[in-house]
Amino acid sequence: MKLRNLLYSLYERRLTTALAGKSLPDHVGVLVDGNRRWAREMGFVNPNDGHLVGAERVKQLLRWCDDVGVGHVTVWLLSTDNLSRPAAELAPLLQIIEDLVTELAAEGQPWRLRMVGALDLLPAGHAAALKAAEERTADRVGGAQVNLAICYGGRREIADAVRGLLLEYARAGKSLEEVAEVLDVDQIAEHLYTKGLPDPDLVIRTSGEQRLGGFLLWQSAYSEFYFCDVNWPGFRRVDFLRALRSYAHRQRRFGS
Repeated sequence: MKLRNLLYSLYERRLTTALAGKSLPDHVGVLVDGNRRWAREMGFVNPNDGHLVGAERVKQLLRWCDDVGVGHVTVWLLSTDNLSRPAAELAPLLQIIEDLVTELAAEGQPWRLRMVGALDLLPAGHAAALKAAEERTADRVGGAQVNLAICYGGRREIADAVRGLLLEYARAGKSLEEVAEVLDVDQIAEHLYTKGLPDPDLVIRTSGEQRLGGFLLWQSAYSEFYFCDVNWPGFRRVDFLRALRSYAHRQRRFGS
């Protein structure tokens, strides 16, 4: 065990050194996938044990991002599809998420939190707790801007953005024909949940799945992607550094 820890430490140091002076992402998006699979593989009967360990890993991820200077982090904690899970499974998961957000918002933590998603779909108590946590961190400096995608779905976000834009024009007395003549990409972007945030440079998905599943569909048009075979609770700092190394070696073209 001691030898393995030593080798791990040396490898981690080597990866960190290799990133010195390299181009690193300012905004990292993460799909924290594989919590339940990890719990099964580790022999846990309760799948929420995977979510509990995964929540601790989120806190570690944010510290790793601060260490290398990542300015924005978006973590997908709950999709709109997850809301269809049985109540006996969903209720503990919602509490784990609320507890995590409360810890991230606690005094002494450096992160500014922003909720990204349709919080109105949540039970009122959970939604209020998440919004309160966001408000408590509004003036923080020193840590990353942390966007927590909760009750999030990429298609719903785009639909909500278009709906909000149409309502705005309707209040101004514009007809659909007038809206159609001026509607453009920038206007839709201004009504997304992530309004005002830079698009993600790098999107990481764990658990071996190689798909977005609806995560930041609009914003990730020119993102780089990194798929990791490790389930989220087992995601280590070396896995994060490997993702950064992969990103640093790529030539971004932004569609050109």
